[in-house]
Amino acid sequence: MSDPRLADGPTRRLLEGPIAATLLRLAAPGVIMLVAQVAINVLEAYFVGRLGPDALAGISVTFPLVMLMQTMSAGGMGGGVASAVARALGAGRRAHADALVAHAIVIALVLGGVFTAVVLPGGRPLYHAIGARDGALEAAVAYSRVVFAGAVAVWLFNILASVVRGTGNMVLPAAVTLGGGAVLVTLSPALIFGLAGLPRLGITGAGLAVVAYYALGSLVFLGYLRGGRSLVRLAPVRLRGELLGEILSVGAPSLVNNVLTNLTVVVLTALVGPFGTLALAGYGLGVRLEYLQIPLVFGFGSALVTMVGTNVGAGQRERAVRVAWTGALMAAAVTETIGLAAALFPHAWLRLFSSDPDVLAAGASYLRLVGPTYGFFGLGLALYFASQGAGRLRWPLVAGTLRLLVAAAGGWLILHWAGGPLGALFLVMAAALVVFGGTLAGAIRLGAWDAPRVAS
Repeated sequence: MSDPRLADGPTRRLLEGPIAATLLRLAAPGVIMLVAQVAINVLEAYFVGRLGPDALAGISVTFPLVMLMQTMSAGGMGGGVASAVARALGAGRRAHADALVAHAIVIALVLGGVFTAVVLPGGRPLYHAIGARDGALEAAVAYSRVVFAGAVAVWLFNILASVVRGTGNMVLPAAVTLGGGAVLVTLSPALIFGLAGLPRLGITGAGLAVVAYYALGSLVFLGYLRGGRSLVRLAPVRLRGELLGEILSVGAPSLVNNVLTNLTVVVLTALVGPFGTLALAGYGLGVRLEYLQIPLVFGFGSALVTMVGTNVGAGQRERAVRVAWTGALMAAAVTETIGLAAALFPHAWLRLFSSDPDVLAAGASYLRLVGPTYGFFGLGLALYFASQGAGRLRWPLVAGTLRLLVAAAGGWLILHWAGGPLGALFLVMAAALVVFGGTLAGAIRLGAWDAPRVAS
């Protein structure tokens, strides 16, 4: 066990500061950053939409793959990186934390290369299978080729940001995102429409602007980690398997969890499909609000990874558990408030997107039945991030798997055995969220973190 009195000032605050106030201070920049990212995504879609419906449809079908890469690099493997760095600093092992930086970069380069190698040849058949045709398919391929050719820049950006967050510095990643966002919303229309003397590149220009944003941000993070102001520094080291394993032991299960989450979304969408296009549209509008809980909780989650990891590294397990519950209850309170508001006033959200009565009816049914369980979703997500910090991913994987099984099996029974209405299917979705959050909360409450950690 390390002595917290020997830790650096920023690390000591994580080990000794008031839990709630410290968590809020750490989470605030992340929440602001994620709000900015949502605004940036909306603006990009607005610019592309001016090219016509084919371009907008093309960028839409690439969105699931882009989001999968984002969640894997930022919340999945990025969580493993932040956890390893935080635990090393909490234990007072600065040299060990420094060595982790180079190993994290190697992982980013390899996984970014994997995305490029898989998506560039496989994008066209995948987008065609999803439903893109003719001009929409060509737009999807054009955008995808540029973005996934630059996948290394995306991975490097998110992994380096995770290194910085692991030291307790949440301000720099938020500042880089905000500053880069300003560049992106300026460069994107300039490249799309050929403004300021630049060539008119259409949807390809949108992809180039995205890659430029991540590349420039990566350079900022590299410069910071090479300088003398960071708690950890990037320096040449000999690659060691145990250090790669330390990151991967948390990052790899987190990637599996990302896949489970995305697979659950696919299964639920397929279950709603037989109820018709209007029901699917209404469900899509309702569930969009559920998706927004993920980046919101990530603001709390990135703080939890760092603070829990630092305390676990310092041998302060009881404080780490208190940190986890404090952050999880904060996230649950916020998400439950949003869910209850949506359940009570569903049309306030739905009418932002549609006025069709059948679409509104389906969306309102979803929000009234599933919205009140958003608190369990927020609770489970926050405890998942806390578990990353603790290096214990077994129960988050169990909880994610159970959510998928409840949704898939329950939905199948509703459709093929009970012949139930759409509302019954939404009740199954609500039950799946309760199982997800309840399982993980119960496991931690009963001492799941008392078992040996998956990472040293």
